[in-house]
Amino acid sequence: MNTYKVTLTQEERDQLTEITRTGTHAARKIIHALILLNVDRGAFNAEQQINEEVCKVLKIGMRTIDRVKKRFVEEGLEAALKMAPTSREYEKLVDGDMEAHLIALACGEPPTGYARWSLRLLADRLVEQRIADKISYETVRRTLKKTNLSLGK
Repeated sequence: MNTYKVTLTQEERDQLTEITRTGTHAARKIIHALILLNVDRGAFNAEQQINEEVCKVLKIGMRTIDRVKKRFVEEGLEAALKMAPTSREYEKLVDGDMEAHLIALACGEPPTGYARWSLRLLADRLVEQRIADKISYETVRRTLKKTNLSLGK
C-alpha cells in the first residue's frame, strides 16, 4: 500500500485555515481541509498528528483520510477539497411509454369499489397489464410527482 505524504506550503495552509474559519462552505470541504491541515508533514506545521489521532478528533474513517491524502498528492489541493465524481450509473426504471400508460391509468376511472386510485393500486395494475415486470408504489409516486399529477381531487 502506498503511503502518501502531504506537505503544504504556507499559502496552502493559509487558504485551508481560511476555509475552516470563515465563510460558508460545504461540510465535506471543511472536513477535507481539516484533514489536510492535521496530516501536513511540511515545515510550516507546528504539531504533526498521525492518522489515528485525526480519525478520533474529526470522527471520520481512516479510509477517508487516505483518500484525501491520495487525491492531494496525485491531483492537487483543489481536487482534494472537491467531492469525487461518482462512478455509479442507474438504470432508468420508468421510460416514456410506461410513464404515458401510468398517467392515462391515473387519470382514468378507479376500479370498481374504490373512490380513487392509490399508488399501490396503480403499481399492481401496471404489473397486471404487463406494462411493467415489477414496479413499486414508490416508483409510481416519484413518477407522478415528477409530472405534477396529483391523485387527490
